[in-house]
Amino acid sequence: MMDLVDVELMDQILDAVAAVFLVIGGLMSLAAGIGLVRLPDLHSRMHAATKPQVLGLLSLLLAAAITWRSWSGLVLVLLAWGLQILTAPASAHVVGRAGYRTKHFKSEQLAQDELARAVDRISHGHGARREIDGG
Repeated sequence: MMDLVDVELMDQILDAVAAVFLVIGGLMSLAAGIGLVRLPDLHSRMHAATKPQVLGLLSLLLAAAITWRSWSGLVLVLLAWGLQILTAPASAHVVGRAGYRTKHFKSEQLAQDELARAVDRISHGHGARREIDGG
């Protein structure tokens, strides 16, 4: 049977781990915010908004789960992070595609423009089906 000192020591260790996760999550979120302000174009900003933010949220959620010290809290944290993992790439794709179609990108930074032909076909009324079929 664990005595009171062991329980207090374990609580202190878990609180320290939660504090580390909070700091890491805060720094990742700060990096995402700085990237949104400092990076030059839409696609770079989009990268800064999605990559560190997902990991920052995971760190903050893990800190919350450790602080709650319950399995139901862990299930809630995993659900929230799973939804973030599912929605962040989809929203980044939609923003990137909209930015491309509205010319909010620097074409000189593109090594190869793979989307130009498909957007040109769609904007001229030929539809996306021919692009998929290869015609």
